[in-house]
Amino acid sequence: MQTYFFILAALLYLGCAFLPSERRLPISLGTVIGWLLHGGALVYDMFAPDAVRVGFAVMLSATMWVSVAAYWLENRNFSLDSLRVLVLPVAAVAVILPSVFPGNMVELAGKSDWFLWHIAVSILAYSTLTIAAFHAVLMVLQESRLHTRPKMGAAQPGWFSIALDRLPALLTMEKILFRLIAFGFVLLTLTVLSGVVFSEQLFQKAFRWDHKTIFTLLSWCLFGLLLAGRKWQGWRGRTALSFTLAGFAILLLAYVGSRFVLEVVLHRILV
Repeated sequence: MQTYFFILAALLYLGCAFLPSERRLPISLGTVIGWLLHGGALVYDMFAPDAVRVGFAVMLSATMWVSVAAYWLENRNFSLDSLRVLVLPVAAVAVILPSVFPGNMVELAGKSDWFLWHIAVSILAYSTLTIAAFHAVLMVLQESRLHTRPKMGAAQPGWFSIALDRLPALLTMEKILFRLIAFGFVLLTLTVLSGVVFSEQLFQKAFRWDHKTIFTLLSWCLFGLLLAGRKWQGWRGRTALSFTLAGFAILLLAYVGSRFVLEVVLHRILV
């Protein structure tokens, strides 16, 4: 049954992604319904008595579920309608991935009570930094739009270009970006600390330096350096956007990329 909910949520996301921005009510309503279907099916698929499903597809789907909520809330506070063209199509793909790559069920018996909290904080960290990456892409497009002057007699701009023109000023967008990065960095710090310090209690195995750990720490260092550079050196503009996108790309490799290779290519079952 959850497969049908996943498909319906994906169709709603896609439909809402490409509706004209003037149809605010159908977009908002469709996004909320798709998000509720996505979340309900995700919970039903992930959790079983004394077990939880893990895998790159499930975690990516959960990350995009939180990211859609973040987009919806931010769009109500600021005019970020063009963000949905970036977020919702990706969410539409992510929502059906667990049906194709189901991952594996991990028994909770014998695991620490903090195991699920570690997963939840990890998903929140990835989600916050994912929406920050989408926000950074939007700023790149916005900046490019500001430097592109329409020629005389040129065709009327499309609705996406109009949506870019309606974005808040770049300085405001930058403040939102760093707010997202700071919050995501705190969550990522908690994820790293819990994974490194309490590895044996959480996973019943000693801490080891694997691809996921190395990439996660590298991403954490990049985001931390960006925040420090912002505070003491006033980093902004292209520097901030480059650090954000690089940090996100490495973080994506840390979990989704490494687990995709291990689960799909090498067919190894991991916690």
